[in-house]
Amino acid sequence: MHPPRLAAPLVPGDVGLRPEEVAITAEDGTRLAGWLVARPGAPALILLHGYPAEKADLLPLAAALQLRFTVLLVDLRYFGASGGRVTTLGHRERRDLRRVLDFLEARGHGPVGVFGFSLGGAVAILAAAEDPRIRAVAAWSPFADLRVLGREAYAHFWVLRYPLVELMRLWARIFLGADITRPSPAEAAGRLAIPVLLVHSRQDEQIPVGHAERPRQALAGNPAAEVDIQDRGRHGEAGEPLERRLEEFFRRALGPDAR
Repeated sequence: MHPPRLAAPLVPGDVGLRPEEVAITAEDGTRLAGWLVARPGAPALILLHGYPAEKADLLPLAAALQLRFTVLLVDLRYFGASGGRVTTLGHRERRDLRRVLDFLEARGHGPVGVFGFSLGGAVAILAAAEDPRIRAVAAWSPFADLRVLGREAYAHFWVLRYPLVELMRLWARIFLGADITRPSPAEAAGRLAIPVLLVHSRQDEQIPVGHAERPRQALAGNPAAEVDIQDRGRHGEAGEPLERRLEEFFRRALGPDAR
């Protein structure tokens, strides 16, 4: 997909940050743009934005978390200052995240946690199921299954929504050589034994709260998983201070150096 990009009206200076601009090369040569705020000796957090936004959307969160963590904000492929002709809604993005982990490892930053909002949350879960270097994941309003999300998006087409979703899958197989809907984030969540924080709102109008149920069930056997279903907050509106919750979660998950 290549949707219109949503530009955030913020620059790092607006929140008191002076990050290092970094470029990370994905497996297919796509350039991924990032901002690194390094705190030597501290655990590292990768922040992934939602669809169709950019890394600047998470600058207020980065400003709060950089007091205790090294923070790396990354534009997902196609969005912001990153390259790429399309977004693959998690398929290539989860492999891109491996290269981001390579970058932090080469710089000597770790252990690493990942926070993602919406699409970024789905990418974080998918990547964590495949790369043990991710020690903790926090996902805010991720979709559980791209097929279900597609049917919801095409709901106004009534019964035609089902063949439209299958057409999307066929299109991806032709041009990407894979079914981009598999594995789903819900399936990937079932393979996670690391600390996980899943936050969703009953008032989310873009990714309905039902998308939290399948990951909740998948995480039932993980004693380090927390699922927080909030009563209030639209998509992108936290019902309680998210910064404090994330700081506490990652401090517990990544160890005593987050101080």
